[in-house]
Amino acid sequence: MDDTVVFAEPAEKAVIGALIPSEVTVGQIVRGRILECAPDLALDEAARRMSLARVSSILVVEDDVPVGIWTERDALAIDFDHPDSFSRPIGEVMSAPVRTVTRDLGLQALAIRFRDEHMRHYLVVDEHGRRCGIVTQTDVVLNQGIEHYLKLRKLDSIIKGSLQPLPESARLGEAVGQMRSVGRDAVVVAYDDGEYGILTERDLTRLVAERAGNRAVGALASRPLLTVSEDASLYHVRCMLTDRGVRHVGVLRRDGSLADLVSFADILSGMELAYVHELQHALRERDQALNASQRNLHLAEKVIENSLEGIMITDDKARIISVNPAFTRLTGFRPEEVIGRNPSLLNSGRQGPGFYKDMWVQLSADGQWQGEIWNRRKSGELFPELLTITAIKDRDGTLTNYAAVFSDISQLKENEAHIRHLAYFDPLTGLPNRRLLEDRLQVALAHAHRNRKRAGVLFIDLDRFKRINDSLGHEVGDKLLTEVARRLCACLREDDTVARMGGDEFIVVLSDLTDPDDAAHTATRIIESLRRPVQVDAHELTVTTSIGISIYPDDSRESVELIKNADTAMYRAKDEGRNAFQLYQPAMNARSLEHLALESALHRALARDELRLHFQPLVDIGTQRTVAAEALLRWQHPELGLLPPADFIPLAEESGLIVPIGEWVLHAACQQHARWRAAGHGEMRMLVNISARQFRHDGFTAMVARVIADTGMPAAQLTLELTETMLMEGSEHTIGILHKLRALGVRLALDDFGTGYSSLAYLKRFPIDELKIDRLFIRDIDRNAGDAAIAEAMIKLAHSLGLRVVAEGVETAAQLDILAGHGCDIAQGFHFSQPVDAAQFTLPA
Repeated sequence: MDDTVVFAEPAEKAVIGALIPSEVTVGQIVRGRILECAPDLALDEAARRMSLARVSSILVVEDDVPVGIWTERDALAIDFDHPDSFSRPIGEVMSAPVRTVTRDLGLQALAIRFRDEHMRHYLVVDEHGRRCGIVTQTDVVLNQGIEHYLKLRKLDSIIKGSLQPLPESARLGEAVGQMRSVGRDAVVVAYDDGEYGILTERDLTRLVAERAGNRAVGALASRPLLTVSEDASLYHVRCMLTDRGVRHVGVLRRDGSLADLVSFADILSGMELAYVHELQHALRERDQALNASQRNLHLAEKVIENSLEGIMITDDKARIISVNPAFTRLTGFRPEEVIGRNPSLLNSGRQGPGFYKDMWVQLSADGQWQGEIWNRRKSGELFPELLTITAIKDRDGTLTNYAAVFSDISQLKENEAHIRHLAYFDPLTGLPNRRLLEDRLQVALAHAHRNRKRAGVLFIDLDRFKRINDSLGHEVGDKLLTEVARRLCACLREDDTVARMGGDEFIVVLSDLTDPDDAAHTATRIIESLRRPVQVDAHELTVTTSIGISIYPDDSRESVELIKNADTAMYRAKDEGRNAFQLYQPAMNARSLEHLALESALHRALARDELRLHFQPLVDIGTQRTVAAEALLRWQHPELGLLPPADFIPLAEESGLIVPIGEWVLHAACQQHARWRAAGHGEMRMLVNISARQFRHDGFTAMVARVIADTGMPAAQLTLELTETMLMEGSEHTIGILHKLRALGVRLALDDFGTGYSSLAYLKRFPIDELKIDRLFIRDIDRNAGDAAIAEAMIKLAHSLGLRVVAEGVETAAQLDILAGHGCDIAQGFHFSQPVDAAQFTLPA
């Protein structure tokens, strides 16, 4: 049934207020409207009907028999990444069997069933089994007649402060996962402009109806979030929710920050604890009217009896005189087993005498004590509880009773432990993260200092791991990282630490070293262990690693400096050929500074007009005529001279400068082609290499169109060279870019074919015009029959798909003859010409 809060008219309020919870039955509060459907109804249609009817559940009926129920909470199980899940019959995802209650069941018994069976909805039937309606937890709490208690309690008494807003860029699947893991029915979305929004289970139901994909939550959440100060009363907030027709309100701290998200159910749940806390105050407020006092006391008994928290009342000597049903459920002790006894029978033994002494001192001084405590169930099981004890006095100030209210917080403790684990450990590998590493490293350094020993820091980076991620996907990469973490742990001693810094970078802390050679031996073990092949799904992967080592106190006494020095040594290991380790040497910092200076100079290269283009001819093998030129970038450094791309392109990729540099290259190449056209050589094509980062940059296609328009370049004469790894993901976004480029009239070539994790599927799927065989397969075709066979197979494959074939790296006439025999179309290499500037380029006669 609809969960919308509805208040009765004044006359009806009086009737409801006069009823005590145990005297109200389900039949008095249930509404007869039931939304039903058949099992074969598509899930999105069922969600649409629920949204239109503004109800939180739909009953699945077959042959007039209820066979299941689907609720807003069930929307958390939907996989928004797979559109097919919206079309599944509701019979496949419904909850079954349908739980029922009878019309004559009292609200107290119903509340216990909701708590014990962890349900949100029940089907209500009459004595003949006929369907009467759907009852929810909200229906129960709305009809307890306890509004006046809500006025006694401030909102800050029930907020938990554990709110974790999601950024607006988070995906819908992440929001669903958070709702599921923390047991909430809504998440808060934090927008970049400082505003908040909210996404609820009801919103998820609407999104199922709309067949929404896994989009960013910023576009899906309702904003702004309705907020209220933590100083407001529970009654004020409940009225606000009712008047505004919403289910949640954000709670603002006094400093204006967002503290928590509170729902109607939270407010009413908080009321149960609030009653005993304010019992003395409530009695003083009503001591002038005896009849009113008696009614309130009677109501108090029923509220305590119906409470979902355990409540225990003692006399002034701390002898138990009353417990409620929730006490029995939580502790296992029946009333007759505890009446007349001291509450110490629940003592777990975890808190010493000093703890209880301080408790009684505060209780005597303040009249109240609240805190977390461990107690023992009748079965002997220990459990944590949130306990509040209030001293109750009569009108003369004489102590008469103690009231204790407690709730089991085992699940809350488990959630807190999980959050702490996420704060200090990498969720993928289970290794310590950067934050925990800092603590472990400080401890290791202090221990080494105290024992006059050394400690080692190893910075570990997997070689060319990005290629595996780009080629085989992140799922394969994640499985590989998990295995790497396992092998790293196996190579270390029990008191050593290995942490994941992020991506494919790991740091190892070695304690109690007597000599730097100990660290070198460990690095050797790690390299040998990681070199063994790893089987991931159908792929056998071989991973090498580069390791940098710094030693305390030889290389530094500071943890940050040790990590930086190990990082520097690791890069030296990569420069020396990878799959090795390097011990840190002070001279390495000088090389790092040179690297930094080169990067700084590269930032100024465009503005200072230091970039140059050289051109290498592509020759038609049949006619021996130059048919195209490939534009190749060079940097005329003011101090280092002409630098090849290998010396600065990686820097450009890392810093993001490749995007403006790539645009300059394309513009300069098209301008040169315009000069050649003016000289009568318009039939020649121009080839330009495109980097992966440039290709994926927003507005890349628009940039190409703009350059073509600015330079007057005939699009059919322009060929853009793309690499295998750029296309390997095969996403719809990638395919869309390729088709937009083809729509401009531009030709596309696949460069360095055969060097990556080649998949033949994209040769057919993508709109490619030309395939360039990498020089690796051309170099030895005149001496190695295997290379010749591979080249021949590539040529035949490309021709069968209607692609033109270019052989790169042709250096001898013998190589050219073999390629001609295999039917290769075009050749490129030093046999014809090295890359030269435009003035030296030999144009066709």
